[in-house]
Amino acid sequence: MDLYTQKTKSIPQKTVIIIIEIALIALSYWILFKGGGEVILKKIGLNVSTGEQESRKIIIVFSLIVFVRMTFMMLYLLKRKIPWEESFSVPMAFALYFIGFPLLVINRAIPIDGVDYGAILIFILGSGLNTVSELQRHFWKKHSENKGQLYTVGLFKYAMHINYFGDILWVAAYAIITRNYYAIAIPMLLLCLFVFWNIPTLDKYLAQHYKGQFEAYAKKTKKLIPFIY
Repeated sequence: MDLYTQKTKSIPQKTVIIIIEIALIALSYWILFKGGGEVILKKIGLNVSTGEQESRKIIIVFSLIVFVRMTFMMLYLLKRKIPWEESFSVPMAFALYFIGFPLLVINRAIPIDGVDYGAILIFILGSGLNTVSELQRHFWKKHSENKGQLYTVGLFKYAMHINYFGDILWVAAYAIITRNYYAIAIPMLLLCLFVFWNIPTLDKYLAQHYKGQFEAYAKKTKKLIPFIY
């Protein structure tokens, strides 16, 4: 967990991440609207039908919002060091969203309905939980009287890792829009990554760094999903 204690701007690494993600967005647009999806699906031996266009528009809007939001958070909120390997692994993870979901939505034939509007609301909720919780913590830490204190208020009083819960929600919204059962694997993979790797690793660091504060926080606060888990 040394990364959490190493403070640096990591400008070269952040620049690489942004460039790769812009390329992924461009590829996503090609897949959705320029026949790229049909080309790729045929190459791997899958059938291609005349897809419904409005769901493709929702997918690309989701990706643009995710890109803008994550870029802002990385440039403005992320203070720890970014290793060079992470500058490539992070965009490759986002390729699941920017490339995977577009490919999965290509053959959707169902017109936009209430389920999709629900998915849009889930996307907004998840994006809001993730970004707002991070901003609340950022501004709280800027006050000198909070130095050395564990952040347990704001949205984080409802779940210790509510920012991760927000991530799961907006990724699940993508999957719903595709109306493709295979898409369920992506948010489930993210959930497993959080539950079995990110959360235990971060909790270990917090327990060592904040000790008694973390123990008290963990006893009264849900781990990931408010009021449930």
